[in-house]
Amino acid sequence: MKQENLIYLAVWGLLFAAPILSLYIRMISDANTAFSWGEVFVVWRHFAVYLLLFLIHNFLLAPLLIHRHKRVAYFTTVAMILAMFTVYQCSNRQEKKFHRPPMDHIDHAQPSFDRPPMTVDGERPPMPDDAPPPPDDAPPMPDDAPPLPDKRPPHRMHKAVSPPPIVGEHDVLAVVVLLLMFGANLGLKGYFRGRYDRKRLAELEKQNLEQQLEYLRYQINPHFFMNTLNNIHALVDIDPEQAKGTILELSKMMRFVLYEGNKQGVPLSREFDFIRHYVSLMQLRYTDKVKISLNLPQESPDRQIPPLILITFIENAFKHGISYQRESFIEVTAVVESEALRFNCRNSKAVSRLDGQGMTDEGDAVGEKGGVGLANVRKRLNLIYDHDYTLKIRNNPDVFHVELVIPLLS
Repeated sequence: MKQENLIYLAVWGLLFAAPILSLYIRMISDANTAFSWGEVFVVWRHFAVYLLLFLIHNFLLAPLLIHRHKRVAYFTTVAMILAMFTVYQCSNRQEKKFHRPPMDHIDHAQPSFDRPPMTVDGERPPMPDDAPPPPDDAPPMPDDAPPLPDKRPPHRMHKAVSPPPIVGEHDVLAVVVLLLMFGANLGLKGYFRGRYDRKRLAELEKQNLEQQLEYLRYQINPHFFMNTLNNIHALVDIDPEQAKGTILELSKMMRFVLYEGNKQGVPLSREFDFIRHYVSLMQLRYTDKVKISLNLPQESPDRQIPPLILITFIENAFKHGISYQRESFIEVTAVVESEALRFNCRNSKAVSRLDGQGMTDEGDAVGEKGGVGLANVRKRLNLIYDHDYTLKIRNNPDVFHVELVIPLLS
């Protein structure tokens, strides 16, 4: 955005400096030419109209097409501006075309002549009353003398002035220049928008890779596998069928992480299945004192969300919300609302003492925003949705609540 505005500033600065430079060049080549601000202001007045239309297009109209993709609104507004600009150009030209000096400045004096010319039938009209008398020594004019030449200026016939055309060549050229200016503005904005999108896509791919590696490092880690395998080992003798199902859930979850975690979007149903497998495996570690409520849609629309974007909140709930000394709860809810997904995760806070310090049983501080994991999720959401999402985190003394609303990907 900054580079784009600098380019516009440089171009318009050169345009407004052009008449001054042109006048200086004329002064150097012709010593009789004097510098006139009047000429400069006339050119600047025409440039000011284009500058005003450019600012309207750059800050109001171009974003409709480049950022919001509202083509109908953009082309309709541009057509209205072109029509008004054409009317303005034609009215300007009409005023200049019909401008005439006042009649008082026209000299009606006719040159004097000696005698009025003879008419067609050979008779001379009478002399006007205010005509000077002929001199005394002037010889009389014979009756058969040829008529004197008429010294009056030829009679100028006032031809009827036809009205100028509605749209002239100058008007068409002005509209073409305006269209080229709009097109150049769109092209430059599209270039910078494409460069910004490519840069953001590169950052997003890097962030997705870091998110996947981070998830594999602290979520699907040897400690997690050890606890899960210990639970499965205990189930082998108690309930072999449940042990087999647990191994299958673990396998599905690992397959999702390895093959879907690096994609930009995964179907909602796959993400929900992954969450179910994760919660099912985590439930094996806890007793009935921990109430876990999972409410996910059984049927999901054919839309996508970024992979592993919700599991961080659930993992944070299990890590900081479970207590082995008192009753705890975790509530996870997801609702699909038209074009968005509303996700809620509430959990109790496992505190070693009810002093409001927010210390877990393991001694890890729970920050106001939830810790490093939630901060990374916020950065990833900013890269994906460009702040077009809602994330509310409420850190109450006894309950930690996360509410997330994100648009669904097509």
